[in-house]
Amino acid sequence: MTSDNATAHELNSRGVWLGFKSLVPISLFVIVFGVAFGLAATQSGLDNWSIVIMSTLVFAGAAQFATLDLWGPHVPIIPLIITVFAINARHLLMGATLYPWLRHLSPAKRYGAALFLSDANWAISMQEFSHGKSGLGLLLGGGIALWLSWTLGSWLGLYFGNAIHDPVSLGLDMVMGCFLLAMVVGEQRSLHMLMIWTVAACSSLMAYWYLPDNSHIVVGALAGGVLGALWTEKKQ
Repeated sequence: MTSDNATAHELNSRGVWLGFKSLVPISLFVIVFGVAFGLAATQSGLDNWSIVIMSTLVFAGAAQFATLDLWGPHVPIIPLIITVFAINARHLLMGATLYPWLRHLSPAKRYGAALFLSDANWAISMQEFSHGKSGLGLLLGGGIALWLSWTLGSWLGLYFGNAIHDPVSLGLDMVMGCFLLAMVVGEQRSLHMLMIWTVAACSSLMAYWYLPDNSHIVVGALAGGVLGALWTEKKQ
């Protein structure tokens, strides 16, 4: 993977629009999750405006669902902060992997693209970068598509959430996981990548079984990231 290709650093309106259209199909499933969140948040006692504003400003589905378990008359601030940080800590590593391409942009474009960073647009952008193409349009345009869908779904959940009684029973909770798995399978196949993903998966499973809730996300990301960084340095 290299960042020397000048085309990989391009970010223009056409690329953003193409990136937006590319992630619209996945965004349809994000709307369903947003509906489920809107319904769950209503049942937890949040008012309509708080739910929509939270989804608009936070844009972190797993973290927002986790906060509902801690919501009540007396919100435990410290556990809330720790929980949200643990779930979203993977963004530190995701941002680090994007740095070789984002560093060439102006601060406005750089942080604008990072603002809409999520698992789906990060994965597909990195796949484009690995082939020497610009994934910045996918990163920003795709992120905007996902953000709009999440916000729209949260709003719809306030009124139509009862139509989806159990998204898990329909297998909708597996959509994002299957998408990310497809991105991995479609990547370059080598012993190097196989070992990194194996270590990350095993570490995440061990943390899921034996460590506190949501820690498996951080442990898996760190284990794979550290091995990838050390192995790369050794090869160089």
